[in-house]
Amino acid sequence: MRTIELPRSEDLELAGLDALELPLAPQPSLARRFWSSSWPLLAALAVVIGAWQLVVMSGWRPSYVLPGPLTVAERIVKDVADGQILPAVATTMRRIGLGFALALVIGGLIGLAIVRWRVLRTAIASLITGLQTMPSIAWFPLAILLFGLSEQAMMFVVVLGAAPSVANGLITGVDHVPRLLLRAGQVLGARGLNAYRFVILPAALPSFIAGLKQAWAFAWRSLMAGELLVIIATQPALGVRLQLSRELNDAPGLLATMVVILVIGIVVDALFFGRLDTAIRRRWGLLESSP
Repeated sequence: MRTIELPRSEDLELAGLDALELPLAPQPSLARRFWSSSWPLLAALAVVIGAWQLVVMSGWRPSYVLPGPLTVAERIVKDVADGQILPAVATTMRRIGLGFALALVIGGLIGLAIVRWRVLRTAIASLITGLQTMPSIAWFPLAILLFGLSEQAMMFVVVLGAAPSVANGLITGVDHVPRLLLRAGQVLGARGLNAYRFVILPAALPSFIAGLKQAWAFAWRSLMAGELLVIIATQPALGVRLQLSRELNDAPGLLATMVVILVIGIVVDALFFGRLDTAIRRRWGLLESSP
C-alpha cells in the first residue's frame, strides 16, 4: 500500500516565509486611480445629459421653457465671465460652512451627552429623531417670526435640520460598538472618559461619518429653501438667483443655477466625505494602503 507523506510543519513555515519574499503587485499610478474612481460618475453624467437633450429634441416643452444642455452651459460660462455667479456661490458656501459647523458642534455635544447619561437618552432620544424627520421648510415661519428676514433665520433652520442627524449618527455608532472591544479596552485600562476617547469614539467613527453626510444633505437643502424665502438684497446667493430667474421666466438662468447647486453637492461629497470615508476604511484595514 502506497503511503502519502504530508509536508512537515517546518516546510510549511519556510514556504510561507518564501511567499513573503515574492514581489508585490505594482500599485496603479495616480492618474489611473483617478480615472478608475471618476469614470462611473462621468458616465452617469453623460447619460443624464443625453436624456436631457433627447427630451428637448422631442419638443415636449418649448426651448424657452426647457433649454438644452448646450444653452445652459453657455449661460453658466457667461455668468462666470460676467462675475455674477461666483459672488452668489461665495455667499452660499459661507452660510453653509457656518451653519454646518454650528450643527456639528451642537449635534456632537447633544449626542455625547445622550450616550454618556442614560436619563437623557430616555428623555430626548425620541425627540431628536422626531426633529430629524420634520421638514425644514416647516421651521421657516417660526424662524422668520423670531429673527425676521435675516441670516439668523436661515442659520436657525440649517442647524435644526442638520444637528439631529449629527447626534443620531454618534448615538448609533456608540450603540453598535462590539462588547468584545469594550471588554478588551477595560482589560487594557481604558475606563471612564479614557474608554470614550480611545475605544468607543474611534469605533463609532464610521457611523458618525454617515451621520455627518446625512447632516450635510439636510443642511444644504435647508439653506436652499431658506435662500428662496429669505432674500437679502445686498447679498447675492444661489437661492436668490433661483427665485429671480423664476420671476423673470429666465429658464436658462434657472437651470444654470440648478446645475451649479448640483455640482457643488457632488464636489463636496467626493472631495470631503468620500475622502474621509476612504481614509477611515483604509485605517480599519478594509482598503489597501496607498504607496
